[in-house]
Amino acid sequence: MMTRTDAEKILQEKFGLPYFYEEQWEAISKLLNGERILMIQRTGFGKSLVFQFAGMLLEGTTVIFSPLIALMREQVNKLKELKLPAAYINSTLSPEEKNEVMRNAEKGMYKLLYIAPERQEDEEWQLVVQRMRLGMVVVDEAHCISTWGHDFRPSYRRIVNVVKQLQNDFPVLACTATATIRVQQDIESQFDNSRLTVLRGDLSRVNFALNVISCNNLEDKMAGVLQVVNGNHGTGVIYCGTQAETEIYSKWLDFNGIMATNYNAGLDDETRKRIEIDFLNDKYKCVVSTNALGMGMDKPNLRFVIHTQIPTSPLHYYQEIGRAGRDGLETKVILFYAPVDDELPLSFIKNNKPSINNYQRLIDILRQEPLGLNSIIKKINLKQTAVNVILNDLIDQGIVVKAIKNSRPYYELKYNSPALNTNGFEELREAKLADFEQMKGYMNSTICRMRYLQNYLGDSEVNSCGKCDVDLSKMISIYATTEELQKIEEFRENYFPVLNVENTTSILIDGVAASWYGVTNVASMIHHSKYENGGDFPDYLLRLTLKAFRKQFKNMIFDLVMYVPPTLSGDLVKNFTEKISRTLKFELSHGIVKTRVTEAQKIFESSIGKKENLKNAFTTQVDIKGKKILLIDDIFDSGSTIKEIANMLKSKGAQLVAPLVIAKTVGGR
Repeated sequence: MMTRTDAEKILQEKFGLPYFYEEQWEAISKLLNGERILMIQRTGFGKSLVFQFAGMLLEGTTVIFSPLIALMREQVNKLKELKLPAAYINSTLSPEEKNEVMRNAEKGMYKLLYIAPERQEDEEWQLVVQRMRLGMVVVDEAHCISTWGHDFRPSYRRIVNVVKQLQNDFPVLACTATATIRVQQDIESQFDNSRLTVLRGDLSRVNFALNVISCNNLEDKMAGVLQVVNGNHGTGVIYCGTQAETEIYSKWLDFNGIMATNYNAGLDDETRKRIEIDFLNDKYKCVVSTNALGMGMDKPNLRFVIHTQIPTSPLHYYQEIGRAGRDGLETKVILFYAPVDDELPLSFIKNNKPSINNYQRLIDILRQEPLGLNSIIKKINLKQTAVNVILNDLIDQGIVVKAIKNSRPYYELKYNSPALNTNGFEELREAKLADFEQMKGYMNSTICRMRYLQNYLGDSEVNSCGKCDVDLSKMISIYATTEELQKIEEFRENYFPVLNVENTTSILIDGVAASWYGVTNVASMIHHSKYENGGDFPDYLLRLTLKAFRKQFKNMIFDLVMYVPPTLSGDLVKNFTEKISRTLKFELSHGIVKTRVTEAQKIFESSIGKKENLKNAFTTQVDIKGKKILLIDDIFDSGSTIKEIANMLKSKGAQLVAPLVIAKTVGGR
């Protein structure tokens, strides 16, 4: 058995660190002794060092299951710099890259191999892992195992099945920074309490100054965010509830001369990589992100974290703020809150599970015949994420089985399967609603905010931090001044959302919208005209749309202005397009027509359904060969309509299509 003294000599030589914390060494020594551990320690404690160091010394390859793509990439790069052979397997790899990593893993060329839990279903991986010499299994973000955790993932349950098949003296580490006592007990029971040692540490972050700032509306928040960013040194992260909001706030900061960018799961992998690297090198004052960034970002000198939207639970909040201040220096943590903010997290909770009716519908569909995923989505008319949730639950309950036919996966109803058990669904929803009330309790707390979070997480002995607004008796509110409101209005009249539709196989170029639908009063104007017999779209929308056109397309000349034929809105878009054409002095064409009746796109949940609804539904008899076309519509949602029409225009010989719309929806709403 290696002594701590000998281990710390290796630590200094290999990692450049002077010593282990007591808790780190305790975990490492147990792993080297072939034990199983659940380690619950605060973010920044150094949990990754525990499995990296132990994995380096153990024979064979340590496999780390992690859901965090950014973290995988960052840690593998650091390990390579330390001359420790490491790699990762996740969705960002090309098939060629993935195959190379798997070949190398089978040959034992890595000491540490990170893998996304979902990859366990990959048949190639299943064959490779059977031939590998495993040294240790690590379950990072282990709260994902528990249905009571803040980010439960069904694929994590399959890791438990793998661990149960390992011999008793095989080292296993499960680690997380966010586990309540209930989540901890759930993980323990799944991993077999009798063979699992729990190492739970103090979850306080003594360098955090926690604050809640009250405001009335979005304008107050925009003014407040700008004040906070301008008033804080160093770099930080701003968390938002939707992808659209990340863009709005980053553009708002940029409008005010602050180096900022937005980051979310909708960006391509290369863009995310570039932002991560640039942020680590302090190119940006702040990154505005959904929770896609924070869990995978190891930037020790983050000086502030701002939330513009209340999270669904204290677990989420603690996780997201946890990446800040890892260097131990003073860090500002601020949550902006307006009463209307409850709507978004409550909708997340409500839609966490599809309705029971949809579970039964899917069972009935599979009772007719086995089907692949796309066929199921088309028949049931739900988004792919919802279908995946239902399928995973039905597989876990032994009602549905996944099989392979002609190298393609399909799903079928299991013979003599049990009845659907929905008891846990309602219990989980009630638990999440209770967690949200706990989050509301944090905002209204009359005790130290850090103490409140620690109590929620299960820390038994906690003291007041002396730094938060409660301890300092400083309740803060922000209301935008007249000058700030004028600045916000100026921003809105000069910022126009881009429609990212361009690709190498289409004649579409990226278009532009005059506004986000639902963020400003543009939505109410559109709604009044479309659904309240309000007449043509008002001239304000025409002026704003023309301004968006001039910013996006500058001095481009178009041969034709065309428009999307209506499903329900009559001549609104036609009349609007005529005004656009007259103002820009481009030739107008009424030439796009429907070949058949289509349904309103909004009734289709999935992109597959939207595409099927529009397939071959448009044509034109106008001569458009070699022409550049400006294509007008009122609202851009999934982009399916624009793309289908562009494909048709391409087949008729058009050279280029540029979409221009009044509003772009926020997350499909």
